[in-house]
Formats: sequence, structure tokens, C-alpha cells
Amino acid sequence: MQTTTTTLKIQGMTCGGCVNSVKTVLKNQTGVEKVEVSLDAAQAIIVHDPASASIDHLKKIIDDAGFEVTN
Repeated sequence: MQTTTTTLKIQGMTCGGCVNSVKTVLKNQTGVEKVEVSLDAAQAIIVHDPASASIDHLKKIIDDAGFEVTN
């Protein structure tokens, strides 16, 4: 599997529970290898296979979880 690293800025995370929610929805996606979410930086760094987990799909998953991707 060919992977790429994508950094997404996320608005709406206010606590550790929000961070865990974003991590969980991303980790459950096919093609996602690794997820790091930072409340302080308001971002998620995602190592994924773009063929099975596109950036647009990852953004939609985060939006569906109640957060806003700003990039």
C-alpha cells in the first residue's frame, strides 16, 4: 500500500473527548494507517492510502462527526 501524510486543520475541538472522537472516526476508515490529533494545534495528521481513503472522504468523515475542516 502506498501511503501519504495529510495534515487537516480542524475547528470545533474543545476537549480531549473531541480529540478522541476525531481519532476514532479516522482510525475506523479503511486505508488509514496512523492518526495523530492535536487539540492545541487544532489539527489531525493522517497517514493514509489515498486510493482507499481520499482527502475529500477524510474531510467528510470529520465533518459528519460534527467538526469543521478548514483546509
